[in-house]
Amino acid sequence: MAKRERVMRMSVEQPLWRALTAYRVLTMLYAVGLFATAYDEFVRPWVAVAYYAVLCGWTLATLPRVANAARCTKRFLAADLTIAVVGILLTTVADAHERVQAGGPTLPSIWTAGSVLAFAIKGGWRWAALASSLVAVANLVERGSPARDTVHNVILVCIASIAIGYVVEVARASERTLARALEIEAATRERERLARDIHDSVLQVLAMVQRRGAVIGGEAAELGRMAGEQEVALRTLVSGGLVPVSRVSEDAAEGAVVRAVDEEPEPSGPVDLRALLAPYAGALVSLAEPGAPVPLAPVAAREVAAAVGAALDNVRRHAGQDARAWILVEDEPDEVIVTVRDDGPGIPEGRLVQAEGEGRLGVALSIRGRLRDLGGSAELISVPGQGTEVELKVPKDANTRGKAEQR
Repeated sequence: MAKRERVMRMSVEQPLWRALTAYRVLTMLYAVGLFATAYDEFVRPWVAVAYYAVLCGWTLATLPRVANAARCTKRFLAADLTIAVVGILLTTVADAHERVQAGGPTLPSIWTAGSVLAFAIKGGWRWAALASSLVAVANLVERGSPARDTVHNVILVCIASIAIGYVVEVARASERTLARALEIEAATRERERLARDIHDSVLQVLAMVQRRGAVIGGEAAELGRMAGEQEVALRTLVSGGLVPVSRVSEDAAEGAVVRAVDEEPEPSGPVDLRALLAPYAGALVSLAEPGAPVPLAPVAAREVAAAVGAALDNVRRHAGQDARAWILVEDEPDEVIVTVRDDGPGIPEGRLVQAEGEGRLGVALSIRGRLRDLGGSAELISVPGQGTEVELKVPKDANTRGKAEQR
């Protein structure tokens, strides 16, 4: 079936950049408004007007720069902080000395915090500490002495920016961890799917060649021995598997990246499970089914049918070619139950655990794994000398659950 690559990006930074963009615009308007209301109190208002012209032009022109971390370069951050610091120092030139000493606002006012926050979001708490320290020095120079309100504002900006920078660093680490976990889960699911398919085809053929070769003898026995060796090697490879190295975004600002391989979407209409199970019926396999259709989503129906096929393969392999089997299909309101029963010798206690340890994953993957992926369950009941019964349960909303897990 055709495949397609699905890319999932996760980034907690992007909302912070959008919030910073809005903050810069609003604080620019706030700073201009403060100046307009106190215009008559400035001794050199033309200095403030010139500065605000630069501030407004810079803020509006650089809005794309604070859209994400990729565009917010070190050179931009340095220029942005320079405008904030120059504005703080120009306050003593434009405003009256009495207002400065009384704790009046600086020309950029709280717009300065936006420059410091940009450092925090871009580079973490260390960059935030550096930027807030430069702003603190500029405020102390502007005031001339470490007044109480100045120290209070400086400490507030420092703590807030460093805290945000630290949170950003923790969020980035969490994104990488989550991306790795999701990729491992996707790789594990793909490996189990491949293992089921291999078990249902290649491994069964190799096992049959091994058995038939031993019965025929001669050169066929040597072929059977080689087939047995390849079966063991393939089972080891399938049960071990490989997890690929986690991929991270080429641009760290876009967040962590997880790539998974999806199959092309199945037909949207439901499938009658009875039609998929009918080919299994024969001289030694009896099928009991409801008189009405048993609709299931295509993926769920196909996986249930494959699990039934795997159960019947186990009957032929372990109970003998002459063993009889019965398939019972029950259509319940919320789930579909399919029971596969045989009249073989049963499974000795502890044999399934031993088989999994040997890499024989027919029950673990081809049966239980398929139902688990659908949100259902597979119960195996076996009493030595009384046969084996496999009960498969799949919810009617299995297709909806599968889509939700993919998201």
